[in-house]
Amino acid sequence: MNQTVHSAAKKQAAKSAGRPRAAKASVRTNDPERTMADIIDVATREFSEKGLAGARIDDIAEAMRTSKRMIYYYFGSKEGLYIAVLEEAYRRIRAIESDLHLDDLAPEDALRRLVGFTVDYQLANPDFIRLVMTENIHRGEYIAQSKAIQKLNVPAIEGLRRVYERGVEAGVFRSGVDAIDLHMSISALSFFNTANRHTFSLIFKRDLDTPAALIARRDSIIEMVVRFVRK
Repeated sequence: MNQTVHSAAKKQAAKSAGRPRAAKASVRTNDPERTMADIIDVATREFSEKGLAGARIDDIAEAMRTSKRMIYYYFGSKEGLYIAVLEEAYRRIRAIESDLHLDDLAPEDALRRLVGFTVDYQLANPDFIRLVMTENIHRGEYIAQSKAIQKLNVPAIEGLRRVYERGVEAGVFRSGVDAIDLHMSISALSFFNTANRHTFSLIFKRDLDTPAALIARRDSIIEMVVRFVRK
């Protein structure tokens, strides 16, 4: 168990939860890239909380202290802004994944780090979970329009494939496991851990948000994945 990574994720989650929703962002008209990043940041909260149908450009513009016209100037439409939000959400997680230095670790250690990171990231970024859930409600209609998102996920699969193949060559992982299927299993366990914890807690009368429960569940997910591929 990497308790340091877990603690960092919890701190990030607390920090995110403590952000004032009504905070106003300053528009930097002389810095288009920064302005677009600020709009995406505000829009991420709007879309994750209300979905595509419920989100309002008026509310995003008000939070930005700008006009709808400027938002449309940068993103073209509400749907264009939503796609940009999705792209940035996937870009963030893939950028951090690329900094895990998995190739520098022994195969099993690398897999443990990747799974632990995925669990921690999903927990610390519930906005990402809700965005993915929203896009699944739309049957992937908008991700299908983004070549950027599809390209972003290629390195993630290739990185996992390298870890797995090194493990097979070293005789520690069994053969015959598909990298995309393994990625799906890791994502599924990590995703459910965050997306369903409220309903699961209520139905089974178990507090899943205590530090002990979070650590135990994290360890359990890592062990399930490792034992699945171990020879």
